[in-house]
Amino acid sequence: MRSALFSAENLEKESAQPGMRLQNSKMLKIELNGEAMARVGSMVAYQGQVQFQALGSGGIGKFIKQRLTGEGVPLMKLSGHGDVFLAELAKDVHIIDLEPGDALSINGSSVLAFDSTLSYDIKMVGGAGMASSGLFNCVFSGYGRIAITTKGTPVVLNVDAPTYVDPQAAVCWSANLQTGYHRAEQLGLGTLLGRSTGEAFTMSFAGQGFVVVQPSEEPPVQGRGGQQQQQGLLGGLLS
Repeated sequence: MRSALFSAENLEKESAQPGMRLQNSKMLKIELNGEAMARVGSMVAYQGQVQFQALGSGGIGKFIKQRLTGEGVPLMKLSGHGDVFLAELAKDVHIIDLEPGDALSINGSSVLAFDSTLSYDIKMVGGAGMASSGLFNCVFSGYGRIAITTKGTPVVLNVDAPTYVDPQAAVCWSANLQTGYHRAEQLGLGTLLGRSTGEAFTMSFAGQGFVVVQPSEEPPVQGRGGQQQQQGLLGGLLS
């Protein structure tokens, strides 16, 4: 049988070392030898002896926070020995290595998988208080790898000057950055930002670090009845 489909670039990538690697730009491969965490529903194929266990948002505390804030990662634990292939709506996949002392704030919808050695919590973004609808992110720390997704090829901005990003396009950023949350009108942007929310907000970043921005806007968090959740009052409970 002959086809360009069977060319080397489409064949399974093999490695002698366990762990995460890119199968291609849209698919993650985990050569599992123990445990890993992944987004529920992201498995597209697997080989070997692998068990899948749904974990909700990764513990009762995180589950409660997810219910209150709309943020979080619906997780499943992968355990066993084999190869697991993960993807999310054909989004681009990127792998980030966290070292001891690193901390990364990530939009929960962009988390695809991470090593079980990493930990995360749901935190309120600094500056997103009761004057706005609130904004929460997942902060990861520890030692290990995390795979994130972006809609299209992102830009990584080095924060060496005042930096402003549409909250729906911000994928992740250095957790040590100082963040703010402003009405776009204050920056002279009128209603250019936040069109889908009815509220024009933008995020600001200051300090030393980076911000990853995708060329697409994630939809706003939706609550019951299809209306955007108003999270400001929860900020004082969870910050």
